[in-house]
Amino acid sequence: MYRRLDAERLPHHVAIIMDGNGRWAGKRSLKRFFGHQQGAEAVQYVVETASRIGLPWLTLYAFSLENNLKRPKAEVNFLMRLLKSYLTNNVQRMNDNNVRIQYVGRTEELPDEVRERMQWAAEATKRNTGTTLTLALNYGGRSELVDAFRRLAAEVQRKGLRLDQVSEVDIHRHLYTAHMPDPDLLIRTSGEMRVSNFLLWQIAYTEIYVTDRLWPDFRGIHMLEAIEDYQRRERRYGGLNDGTESDDVESLPASQLAV
Repeated sequence: MYRRLDAERLPHHVAIIMDGNGRWAGKRSLKRFFGHQQGAEAVQYVVETASRIGLPWLTLYAFSLENNLKRPKAEVNFLMRLLKSYLTNNVQRMNDNNVRIQYVGRTEELPDEVRERMQWAAEATKRNTGTTLTLALNYGGRSELVDAFRRLAAEVQRKGLRLDQVSEVDIHRHLYTAHMPDPDLLIRTSGEMRVSNFLLWQIAYTEIYVTDRLWPDFRGIHMLEAIEDYQRRERRYGGLNDGTESDDVESLPASQLAV
C-alpha cells in the first residue's frame, strides 16, 4: 500500500471523525465501554502509520461538546479516565515515533486531573518534529466559531477597527486551529454521511472520505486506502478542470438560464 501512494501528493493534514465505538460493542453484545477501549487502541495504530508516511498533521475528533452534555455521566467519566490512561501509556510511543501531541476545544472545562495529564503529555512531546497529533476534546465547530467571534469582537473594540475592515483572515486568526493548515482530507468511519459539527470553517474545501468500517476496526492500512482515494481526485477549490472552457453564459438564451 505504501508503494501505491504518491509521496509528492500526500495530504498535509488528515482529520478523522472516529465513529462507531458503541455500535462495535453492541454488535458483540458488549457494553459501550469496551468499544471505547478498542477505539483507543485504534488511535495508536493510525498515529504510527501517519508517522511512518511523514504526514505532518493528524487531527482526531476524540470528545465532542455534545458528548459532554448529552452522554450519561458514567460514560463521560469513563472516557475521561480512558483519555488519562491513553496519554500515560502512549507518550513513550509518541516519542519513539517523533509525534507531538496538542489539543483543540474548550479544554478548560475538562476535569483538573485530565488537564494536568494533557499538559504533561504535551510537554513531554513538544520537541518532536514529526507528525503533530491534535485531539479535539470538548470540541464543537459552532462553539469554536462563537469563541473566535468573541475574541475578534474584543479585538475590533480594542483597536477601534471598522467592521468593513474585518476579513476571513481575521476570523481564521482567532480559531483554535489558527496555527494549523486546513484539512486536505476528512475521513469519517461507520458510514454516517455527516460532519457532526467538526471543523466547520476549516473543511470548506476538504475532500471527504466515508467508510462503513467502525472505528475500533480501523487501522493504518485503512487510512492509507483513504489517502490513495484522495490522490485520485482533482482538487479544484471551486475552479474548473485544466483545459475545460467556461460556458459563455451571456450567449445562452433566457430559456436555458431559467431555474
